[in-house]
Amino acid sequence: MSSITVQQRPGVYSSYEASALTVGSRRGKTVAVVAEATADADETYYRWNSYSKAAADVGECTLSRLAQLALRNGAGVVYGIPVKSDDYTTAFATAAALEDVAVVVCDSTETTVQQALRTMVDGCSEERKERIAVVAGAANESTADLIERAETLNDERVVLVAPGAVNASGTAQGGVECAAALAGAIAGTADPALPLGGAQLYGLEGLETVYDDDDIDDLILGGVTPLEVLAGGCYVVRAVTTRTTTGGVADTTWMELTTILVVDEVIPGIRNSLRARFSRAKNTEQTRGAIRSQVIMELEDRVSREIIDSYEDVTAEPLSSDPTVCLVEFAFTVAHGLNQIWLSAHITV
Repeated sequence: MSSITVQQRPGVYSSYEASALTVGSRRGKTVAVVAEATADADETYYRWNSYSKAAADVGECTLSRLAQLALRNGAGVVYGIPVKSDDYTTAFATAAALEDVAVVVCDSTETTVQQALRTMVDGCSEERKERIAVVAGAANESTADLIERAETLNDERVVLVAPGAVNASGTAQGGVECAAALAGAIAGTADPALPLGGAQLYGLEGLETVYDDDDIDDLILGGVTPLEVLAGGCYVVRAVTTRTTTGGVADTTWMELTTILVVDEVIPGIRNSLRARFSRAKNTEQTRGAIRSQVIMELEDRVSREIIDSYEDVTAEPLSSDPTVCLVEFAFTVAHGLNQIWLSAHITV
């Protein structure tokens, strides 16, 4: 920061600070990074909004590198959670206890660890701490193996990204760095209904595999989010979740990542609004009318912001089995992203 000399003359004075190191986005949400770190990482977790702080705390390691990628791609804050002695169970429990996390990413490509991460984010969402997990495959993992990995996860809150990244010398590194970059991009998205297809991921040297159109079709339908290189940059082709089946039957309801992101914006937003306004209230007709009006106002706000297309059937009634409970019900339709434009030309010659 530039120095300031205190002067007595009235006026407007200023100072400035410059840094070439990665800092978080002011509007970005929080990402929790669970990864191996140096022996100096003796805290249960760290809170960072810049790479310089991460490097100062744990040095140059997998944890700080993934934190840097998340911050560079849009995360506002990163919680760095060191994994000690390969104990992901304890690290995931630490992440679960954090309140304001939007996305979680870990450095393991082991299926069992990723399934444990899935269990953690599902449990958090049931406890009203909604979040998304981003995972990746091992180095040079085949398309068929990636689809099989997605099938073992099969969850609307889990995103599997592929292929993996390469370092500056072109050596395959696996997909963990891509997962951290994508986690940051998800956290940095201000509009949950805006698809991530076409978004650039920064800080990646390149990708280990080039997919053709058939591969991309198979991956997307199989629940894998593919990346591609265009003009030297790494881009998301289409962001999807691993949820491809329900009860063993093909189901595309939760295929688009934007669907769960919209749900996670609408439901918690209404919940927090009602909690703030009706923490102490009577379950009377007048109060229930006010609750219904507040829900309508929140839904109208989402319609005006094009997060949802429409809503209907908003009711607020006392629960028959418990007169202290007000049951609020409503339906809404999520706004869908634009993935393709089809041209149909009728030509006369």
